[in-house]
Amino acid sequence: MKLTGMDSKPTIDQIRQTADRLRPHLLETPLLPWCGQELLPRLSADTEVLVKLELFQHSGTFKARGALANMLALSPDELQRGVTTVSAGNHAIAVAYAARALGSNARVVMQNNASPARVAAARALGADVVMAEPGPPAFARAEAIAQTEGRSLIHPFEGPGVALGSGTLGLEMMQQARSQSTALDAVIVAIGGGGLAGGVSTAVKQLQPDCQVFGVEPEGADTMHRSFAAGSPQTIDRIDTIADSLAPPMALPYSYGLCRDHIDHLIKVSDDAICRAMGLMFRDLKLAVEPGGAAAVAALVESLAPRLRGRRVGVICCGSNIDMDSFTRLIARGEATREDNGD
Repeated sequence: MKLTGMDSKPTIDQIRQTADRLRPHLLETPLLPWCGQELLPRLSADTEVLVKLELFQHSGTFKARGALANMLALSPDELQRGVTTVSAGNHAIAVAYAARALGSNARVVMQNNASPARVAAARALGADVVMAEPGPPAFARAEAIAQTEGRSLIHPFEGPGVALGSGTLGLEMMQQARSQSTALDAVIVAIGGGGLAGGVSTAVKQLQPDCQVFGVEPEGADTMHRSFAAGSPQTIDRIDTIADSLAPPMALPYSYGLCRDHIDHLIKVSDDAICRAMGLMFRDLKLAVEPGGAAAVAALVESLAPRLRGRRVGVICCGSNIDMDSFTRLIARGEATREDNGD
């Protein structure tokens, strides 16, 4: 299935069709009721939290969904010529996984400040990794590879394919929630470039228009906040956050449009709050997540709990690609600020 035109917004039928096509290559990740002894005192007694554990997906993040959706739309000849992309890490790993799953090959551009563990993971999945300066130089390098080598460029967060792939996560979560009990009243999802939040919110709002969607950004990478305020996609000059998977330097029209149409509220979280949420998830859920994977939980426990009193809330844990040294350092930072925060 190929969409006609970049202005086409995914319908729920298209998202369902995409889910059928992706099913042989993906896991159905769990939706877990969170009843931990440390979380419960932070919520009202009648609030229910369910965590969508997308960190267990192939490649370690939700990114495999969009990468596969885009690559399944390629012709056999295009798959044979291979693909390229640009990434701080997670999307490169996902494209490498998708290329291997579909019998293609990937030459990925990774930013030279990317985690060595993520670079190693992309290479372990068969990708040829090219390093480049972060931001526009990395995007330019990927575009040059696509032009000179005839590879298809798989964008990390923009376009209908990404939205369809991410939409399957929203569809899956809403179906699981209904099968377990009743529908969700609210969904909390992290925002980087907007591909995840745009796709998830598009699916959620078509399935249940009254379900509130909260999008979460790091304070030091608040591109979507600035874009909403300006009424158009914005670029920021400086990124300052530990959540590198949520820190592209710009918003782009398609993903921005989906977010603007379907997200009810935007929330910003500090890096310290993210570190505290990582520690909470480790202690209460026994999960080791990357900063981006803890952003939605940080928003829940640090600001949204009073607003979501008595609601059934879905929280997306979107990724876990982090090395042990970085995880240990950030957990220690969270513990230190936890004491300062009075927890």
